Amino acid sequence: MSLLDLDETLRDLALAGKIEIVFSPPLMDVKDPPAADVFIVEGAVSSEEDVEVVKKVRERCKILVAVGDCACLRGNLTMRNLYKKDEVLKCAYVETDSTTKGKVPSGKELPELLEKARPVDKIVKVDCFAPGCPPSPKVLKYVLTELLNGVIPTVPPELLHYD
Repeated sequence: MSLLDLDETLRDLALAGKIEIVFSPPLMDVKDPPAADVFIVEGAVSSEEDVEVVKKVRERCKILVAVGDCACLRGNLTMRNLYKKDEVLKCAYVETDSTTKGKVPSGKELPELLEKARPVDKIVKVDCFAPGCPPSPKVLKYVLTELLNGVIPTVPPELLHYD
């Protein structure tokens, strides 16, 4: 969502032909990440499917950027690491009031959950980190601007504070 908060900046970069979004599972029905100069990854690696996707992305890009606290530092998603995988699944699919009482989905219904959620750099090499929960638009603008200038950015601490 923070990336979308860049609205005019993002639009202008796209219209100028400086960026092109080629893979975004929430936005497009593309199952296999294509080759790209830069991939931006968000979220902790929580399932076997996540591991597979992040490895493919790493193989197919020159620069990998981890965005958000979950991708950079584990974040809130790894609160589940305090519990065993079976306990997490039971709580989410059987005991939770917001779901139909029943059984934990299996097979193709649900990707195999890892025992522990991990930040992206524990699975593959990450070139740039843009932390924050969520990262501020000014952090993302800084990262994109530096990348477009041919620089692997290191986000300065003063950009990590919200105004």
